[in-house]
Amino acid sequence: MDVYEAVMSRRAVRGFTDEPVPGEVLERVLSAAARAPSGGNLQPWRTYVVTGDPLAELKKRTAERVAADDRGDEREYPMYPPELGSPYRERRAEAAERRYAALGIPRDDQRARHGAVAANWDCFGAPAALFCYLDRRMGPAQWADAGMYLQTVMVLLRAEGLHSCTQMAWSVYRRTVAEVVSPPEGLILFCGMSIGYEDPTVPHARTERAPVAETVTFLGDRGPGPPLSG
Repeated sequence: MDVYEAVMSRRAVRGFTDEPVPGEVLERVLSAAARAPSGGNLQPWRTYVVTGDPLAELKKRTAERVAADDRGDEREYPMYPPELGSPYRERRAEAAERRYAALGIPRDDQRARHGAVAANWDCFGAPAALFCYLDRRMGPAQWADAGMYLQTVMVLLRAEGLHSCTQMAWSVYRRTVAEVVSPPEGLILFCGMSIGYEDPTVPHARTERAPVAETVTFLGDRGPGPPLSG
């Protein structure tokens, strides 16, 4: 699988088999992902990989909180700006509608929608999870570094025939994650990531991306070739 195929086939998979992910594969991926760009070579990420009994315990504890209608811990960072303007609001809404339509969940079935969200905390059935923390003293540039690191992890997972789903949803139950992984003081949980082999029986919708002409501006001579399509 070349880099283009890995990037184009990567998506947020929300249905995994219980087939174990070999530890040597995860180690190989994370060793290579350490080469991701990092300003000043700070490498601000601190990653925990959870499988087996610890992951089962994390899923159990979180499921108990969800079942008790525990709405989670106070947010330490906003997932989205409070006023999400156009075109971002429409893109997010379309992605949500595509997902629920693929699952056969009507707009007014709030119980089913809550159930679909709660699947986050079972890692969508995945047998492996990654949790990415950052030092609280880090700023926006280092959060961007963490994003590039996580993207590198996901592309390398595709090269290994694996899929993933990044989940800021885990920050909602960050205290439960901390009970299991025991991070040192001074770290903030950025996100989790479910990792495993895709269950092809789980319905899914592939979200579209804006055309290049909508998000990229080329200045200067691009050389020979057809113009960008709109």
